[in-house]
Amino acid sequence: MLNIVILAAGLGKRMQSDLPKVLHPLAGKPMLAHVLDNARRLSPDRIVVVVGHGADRVRTAFADQPDLQFASQVPQQGTGHAVQQAAPLLLQGEPEQDATLVLYGDVPLVQAETLQRLLDARGRGMAVLTETLADPAGYGRIVRNGKGEVLRIVEHKDASAAEHAINEVNTGILVAPTGKLIDWLARIDNTNAQGEYYLTDVVGLSVQDGLPVHAAQPSASWETLGVNSRIQQAQLERSWQGEQARRLLEQGVTLADPARFDLRGSLACGRDVFIDVGCVFEGRVELADGVRIGPHCVIKDAAIGPGTHIDAFSHIQEAMVADEARIGPYARLRPGADIGPQAHVGNFVEIKKSRLGRGSKANHLSYIGDAQVGERVNIGAGTITCNYDGVNKFQTIIEDDAFIGSDSQLVAPVTVGRGATLGAGTTLTRDAPAGQLTISRAPQKTIEGWVRPIKKS
Repeated sequence: MLNIVILAAGLGKRMQSDLPKVLHPLAGKPMLAHVLDNARRLSPDRIVVVVGHGADRVRTAFADQPDLQFASQVPQQGTGHAVQQAAPLLLQGEPEQDATLVLYGDVPLVQAETLQRLLDARGRGMAVLTETLADPAGYGRIVRNGKGEVLRIVEHKDASAAEHAINEVNTGILVAPTGKLIDWLARIDNTNAQGEYYLTDVVGLSVQDGLPVHAAQPSASWETLGVNSRIQQAQLERSWQGEQARRLLEQGVTLADPARFDLRGSLACGRDVFIDVGCVFEGRVELADGVRIGPHCVIKDAAIGPGTHIDAFSHIQEAMVADEARIGPYARLRPGADIGPQAHVGNFVEIKKSRLGRGSKANHLSYIGDAQVGERVNIGAGTITCNYDGVNKFQTIIEDDAFIGSDSQLVAPVTVGRGATLGAGTTLTRDAPAGQLTISRAPQKTIEGWVRPIKKS
């Protein structure tokens, strides 16, 4: 039986924000969401989130997650007091197999593999996650006996000069037998420099009761970094982005500059993928073999087919692009865009909720919305589908091999037949027959004797 308690009640005063600290984003989602993601990878029987400042906003942010239980800590009187509030919600089973793991909503990047190592280290007693720092100032120190066994944790403000010299520090993350933990929480007091109930005091009580205290350490130093200020938030963001870049490089992805890369979701890449500088990936993105992403593109919840090139400054959201297509520069694919194989979407072209068939092209300054465009269609510069009457949306159908002249307006609902041609400047309000030229323009006139106005002095 595994309980996970996540402490998320803090004010976060140094963040200088009305937003609860645990809701501040890291890599595109709240810090607390990162903690929950890794917690769930351990398959716990119960997750309890302890809330305090901004409790209603935290509850609302995660209201759609039925596996969460919430406990309230008012007022906030320390980490031990916080876990006490969760105690009535904890599940208990066989003592030898029953455990409660305590995590922190503002320490978002502890990986599930590290947490599993901590659980494995517990044995029949408890285990704490520690870190060895060159400069341990401000952290609680791990005090061991001559045999190397953990005896207690002393907070920095309560430590002696000899204890200040200890480099192994407490991260605050621990796992303990649930029944024992509840008992120890009832026995701790607040006779310390802060006047708070320290969760770390349960370590000494475990030793006092004859239960061994073990330790484990994270795989990377950034895992246990907490966020208490905007500066720390920015530093941790770059650390995590650097780690995500490193993982992609190890998978064979080429990043023009790993320091100028942002992943705010998940990114699955095939072989020989190239990503230029300044790109942002959000949600779930898939890049197939041979995809090249130009500089400063933003791609969200999209799938890009093999051999496709996305040129600079293109924005793609909730769209699909097939193989060997060419997108951009400065193109925008909005939700529902479906770009077929070998199609071209050029500069300052916007496509929304439309299918562009194989080999079709919209290369310049066009808007295609609510349309079905066939294969080998050429859409001239300045073309728009007029799909909205102010209330309802209507569909435009352009069949295979049609040619749409520049500066045309297709007033939906309307169909352009197979192989039809629209002359430049056409405003199409009725269907254009297949294989025919359709135009709508006023006759050209020359006004003889006309004089351009002259500014009066």
